[in-house]
Amino acid sequence: MLSKNRIKFIKSLESKKVRAETGLFLAEGNKLVADLLPFFDCELLLAKSSWMATQGDLKAKEIIVAEENDIEKASLLKNPQDVLAVFVQPTRKLDKIVLANELALVLDGIQDPGNLGTIVRLADWFGISTVICSPDTADIYNPKTVQATMGGLARVSVFYESLPELLDGCTGGRMGVSDTPLSPTPMPIYGTFLDGNTIYNEKLTSTGLIIMGNEGNGIRPETAQHVTNRLYIPNFPLGTPTTESLNVATATAITLSEFRRRM
Repeated sequence: MLSKNRIKFIKSLESKKVRAETGLFLAEGNKLVADLLPFFDCELLLAKSSWMATQGDLKAKEIIVAEENDIEKASLLKNPQDVLAVFVQPTRKLDKIVLANELALVLDGIQDPGNLGTIVRLADWFGISTVICSPDTADIYNPKTVQATMGGLARVSVFYESLPELLDGCTGGRMGVSDTPLSPTPMPIYGTFLDGNTIYNEKLTSTGLIIMGNEGNGIRPETAQHVTNRLYIPNFPLGTPTTESLNVATATAITLSEFRRRM
């Protein structure tokens, strides 16, 4: 039987403060946990014996066979499945040399955990391995975000960086203490704007950064000043009344699809 203290601990990972203090995060669901197990160190695995029987060699610091209602008591979901796991947050450092030679996503102030998770899932689908977030973007290890990635978190590295400093290096500026430019030549930096140029008519490259902005306010001015290519996703038919803007995750899907189509 799962102890009350263990249940309390698992549920406490809903708190960003606790996640930061412990360096842990929670994932729930049969497929999600199975997808993450090969990529993250697992501190605790709580699962029904029937789920365990469908897996291979399970690697976790502690494995508990769930008894009746154990998962339901510990879960944050309305409809718990057969397994939940507590994973260790990885320690990663952004490789700026690699970044200069790939297509990556930059998120400026995305607030909704579901939007962030969906964007990471889209990045995984379209072969984007790096997502860089402003410090005030939602926490990638929020249980709702982890759930929304649908396993994409296993293959997409997410970093939190000061965007003005990072983008200054990308456009040929200097990178703070190291005084070393991120790239010997300015990188193309794309951003989505309501007054941009129609994405379907613009030249799109296979490397560079794509910036997506906050749900309500878009890309901040201090970030926008680094954008070299302003893009707009037009409505159809052109010029007809329509909704004010697209959901940021939807806009990301359209943008990434168009970039990859050009390849």
